[in-house]
Amino acid sequence: MRLKDIIDRIRLPFRKEKELFSSLYGILGFYPRNIDYYKMALMHKSIRKRNDKGKPLNNERLEFLGDAILDAAVGYIVYRHYEGKREGFLTNTRSKLVSRETLGKLANEMGLGGLLLSASHSTSHNSYVEGNAFEALVGAIYLDRGYDACLEFFEKQILGKYIDIDKVAFKEVNFKSKLLEWSQKNRVRQEFRMLKQKTDENGSPIFSFQVLLEGVEGEKGSGYSKKEAQQRASKDTLQRLKREPQFVDAIFAAKTERTKMEEEPAMAVPDTEQEQDFIVSARSQESGDKREGEKERRSRETKEVSDPEFDLSDITATPKEKTREEIIAEAEATAFAEE
Repeated sequence: MRLKDIIDRIRLPFRKEKELFSSLYGILGFYPRNIDYYKMALMHKSIRKRNDKGKPLNNERLEFLGDAILDAAVGYIVYRHYEGKREGFLTNTRSKLVSRETLGKLANEMGLGGLLLSASHSTSHNSYVEGNAFEALVGAIYLDRGYDACLEFFEKQILGKYIDIDKVAFKEVNFKSKLLEWSQKNRVRQEFRMLKQKTDENGSPIFSFQVLLEGVEGEKGSGYSKKEAQQRASKDTLQRLKREPQFVDAIFAAKTERTKMEEEPAMAVPDTEQEQDFIVSARSQESGDKREGEKERRSRETKEVSDPEFDLSDITATPKEKTREEIIAEAEATAFAEE
């Protein structure tokens, strides 16, 4: 092997190390003290690398640490920036700033994806992988320089260059509308069930709601207004729809059962035919005539018996002879009547 080739092989690791230092300085705003932390932060688990003891070498542990540090640092920044704002507003703003989508976009804009080592390495990684690498990078900063360096990194390198915190804070993402859109597109019945209403120590009302999709219980949310509570429940339910196929299957199984029951025909169908009682057949007419004749006959007999004009109850077969006293009394009555 020529001397020049040997020198090039020796120089190559140093050249790559120098390039990494330079790239990290552009991202961090300072030079790393212990480069090994940052190398680990850029090592995705897909490369399946192990140390001498057989333990895997990847950025998952640093990702866990960075996630916790980010929550604390960003929480402090938001708390200090928005004096007097309620807990719900602060939590919502922090969640937007440290969301997987936000961190993925940050990593891509900063060029972190180009430094990431993975088995499927390409010029563009998905936001999930890059977001994890961003958290791992924060974990590396914490181990290399401490908490204050993490706080300064996010304030100067992130908020100062890539994010307008006020735009993020006041940008309203209508998760309730997004969930409704999904439900309507898939013809899924959606409703919000109110779980409870109470007041906090200051007397402010707190509402709790739960999402129901085809009767299947979704996520719950609480807030200082019904809208805020439903927004939180909708957001968490949307996230669950993305990550839990079993949840989606349960919803569509319930939908199938409902539509099946709605489509089943009734066993007893009402008769739409009306009774044609205004049509009289010849046979029924003849029968009716006979009934009418019989009715008239009975009526005449009844009339002959009950009519006073034909009352024969005072007629006897043999008239009785009147006594002398009866004759005289009858004569006297007739005489007085004529006067």
